[in-house]
Amino acid sequence: MGGGVSLKCGDCGALLRSVEEAQEHAELTSHSNFSESTEAVLNLVCTACSKPCRSKTESDLHTKRTGHTEFVDRTSEVVKPISLEPPKVDATASSENPSAAAAAAASTDQNEDMVVPEVDKKLLEELENMGFSTARATRALHYSGNAGLEAAVSWIVEHENDPDIDQMPLVPANTKIEAAKPSLTPEELKAKQQELRERARKKKEEEEKRMEREREKERIRIGKELLEAKKIEEENERKRVLALRKAEKEEEKRAREKIKQKLEEDKAERRRRLGLPPEEPSAAKPSPVVEEKKSYVPIRPATKAEQMRECLRSLKQNHKEDDARVKRAFQTLLTYVGNVARNPDEEKFRKIRLTNQSFQERVGSLKGGVEFLEICGFEKIDGGEFLFLPRDKVEMAVLNSAGSELDSAIKNPFFGVL
Repeated sequence: MGGGVSLKCGDCGALLRSVEEAQEHAELTSHSNFSESTEAVLNLVCTACSKPCRSKTESDLHTKRTGHTEFVDRTSEVVKPISLEPPKVDATASSENPSAAAAAAASTDQNEDMVVPEVDKKLLEELENMGFSTARATRALHYSGNAGLEAAVSWIVEHENDPDIDQMPLVPANTKIEAAKPSLTPEELKAKQQELRERARKKKEEEEKRMEREREKERIRIGKELLEAKKIEEENERKRVLALRKAEKEEEKRAREKIKQKLEEDKAERRRRLGLPPEEPSAAKPSPVVEEKKSYVPIRPATKAEQMRECLRSLKQNHKEDDARVKRAFQTLLTYVGNVARNPDEEKFRKIRLTNQSFQERVGSLKGGVEFLEICGFEKIDGGEFLFLPRDKVEMAVLNSAGSELDSAIKNPFFGVL
């Protein structure tokens, strides 16, 4: 046996230069699981103050405290093979300090096969369910001697800052595990367990507070988005209402002008029947207005909206004796147009069977109903059996104009009266 240059404490991972240091370590910590290691104990000497440091961690701490950053590695100067012969101790010393004797005997097991120690499977499963990793749970059960769940949790509490706490422990294949004596009194164990529970409770409360803050931020964000969407919707609705009111006012103005013109014509007719001469100034005034309207009217139907308005006006005048039927036709057309505008990808809303009895009763039998749909983009297919609006010909602006014209025709009492 040879090659070992240090002893490693299996409980805390500390590297020790000799069996004597292992004995001192055992006396101070009650650790008794030592094994021979080929990893040398570092000897980093500070060039500024000559302080020796046994590990990189210790040198980092020294740098943090003093600001000294340069170290000389003299590990090779002091490294010596570990003596495999156990130190000579008398019977009295052995009985008084069994831990040190165990440390000396531990180095003789170096050449044996190392395996993961056997632990209580049920306790291991319970620790894993509590959120501990398999390596940490196995390590806790092994070093607490499988004494129970509380002992394992206590061990984890005491060693949670160990650098190798999440490394799977390895022991010689023929090692027999005996129950370790608890290092804490029952009162201290209860206090530790209470502390662990309190820390878990505080951690849970902090996590809940953090999640609540995140949820509050999300609620505020969603609220802002909804408020912004509502403002946009209200602005669009306001623009739509203004457009409808403007169209209604224009329609009312045209209706009043036609009524005024009709009254002038009736007045002139009565004067003619009575044999009175026509009123020259009065007759001369409306003529330019009428001429302007006559020259202006042919230009407006060039737009889709005007074509739709003229079509609806013609439909109402052709069936002015049945106002309820006309209104139902307008409402049906508004439903067709609205369905396509809301669901442009649904073919069922873009295809109408002309022979459908309900369609014929409401729209098809009225002159101007089918023509209005054709202005909106519908085309006759299959020998005139269906009206169909291709998806690539769906124009939302045209459908919106159609909806506005139909809404105005339904609500405006002067629509198409002349």
